[in-house]
Amino acid sequence: MIWLVLLAPAALTAHTIVNAALLRRPAAGQTTMERVAVLLPLRDEAERVTPCLRALLAQAGVPHLDIVVLDDGSTDGTADVVRAVAGDRVRLLTGAPPPDGWLGKPYACARLAEAAGDADVLVFVDADVVLAPDAIAGGVALLRGCGVDLLSPYPRIVGAGRLVQPLLQWSWLTFLPLRAMERSPRPSLAAAGGQWLVADRAGYERAGGHAAVAGDVLEDIGLARAVKRSGGRVALADASAFADCLMYPTWRDLRDGYSKSLWASFGSPAGAAAVVVLLLILYAAPPLAALLLAGAGATWLAAASLCAYGMGVLGRVVAARATGGRAWPDALAHPISVLIFGWLVVRSFALRRRGLLTWRGRPV
Repeated sequence: MIWLVLLAPAALTAHTIVNAALLRRPAAGQTTMERVAVLLPLRDEAERVTPCLRALLAQAGVPHLDIVVLDDGSTDGTADVVRAVAGDRVRLLTGAPPPDGWLGKPYACARLAEAAGDADVLVFVDADVVLAPDAIAGGVALLRGCGVDLLSPYPRIVGAGRLVQPLLQWSWLTFLPLRAMERSPRPSLAAAGGQWLVADRAGYERAGGHAAVAGDVLEDIGLARAVKRSGGRVALADASAFADCLMYPTWRDLRDGYSKSLWASFGSPAGAAAVVVLLLILYAAPPLAALLLAGAGATWLAAASLCAYGMGVLGRVVAARATGGRAWPDALAHPISVLIFGWLVVRSFALRRRGLLTWRGRPV
């Protein structure tokens, strides 16, 4: 059993390497003649929406581009910033409180999709994302090239959380068979990141749109599963060369953001406990075990434990290099990253049980 635990990080890192080699990426310099609607939901984003808007206004290669912005009950002057930066070059909608059974973001996205007119492609973007000038054209071209209904081009994550944020890309490169996910009809085998989504309009509507995920905290993953349930296909891509995402500017923002949603990532507390324990055994325990075994004179087991730790570090390096992240020295702290992640999972469930989870002033 102990050798199985020690060999598992090597097998998982081999899978990371395979996924990294097969990872899809948008191509530069693309052009699309399709009608594209960029949909931007905003709630209290006055301090950081300007770079996002300017990047959207500078898009090239998409002559039929409509930018629709929804101000979702902001109290910080977000709408005024939008008007000052974009003027009449975007359509600015005023949001309304979500009806019973809806969370704020899914409702805002549904309203935006309804306002998308005759667009063939819907591009959902968060306010913390800054796109390169040819990002949208590249995303649409990749959507069509893959033959999928929903494409999730993952941006380069910047900002706080150097020990935690890279676990996002590392996790799906390590544990999710990307090409099998594209082919499989199973909704459970689906992943997406809501920072930037590119959707075929017909496939989105066939899946029920955001009404299908009205009450989902993780509406991005829920939408990917809804697309699969409707017979559609989903793909992930690395778009680190085309987009930056300042997801959480501070550690406090990161802590609260992860706490808001991690409880919904595992299906049940038992499932979450199983995942966290497995990660701790495979990635946090090996360096400690190597020290203890070396002190006890178990040289071969100590060396094997050290190799297991090295495999975890290598996996983080591969994931970082494949997705535009920082490899060194952050990867060396992979066991600490896993420990922090485990704590965030526990915190998320604890706050959920006590009914204390909120986001942007709304209960979750």
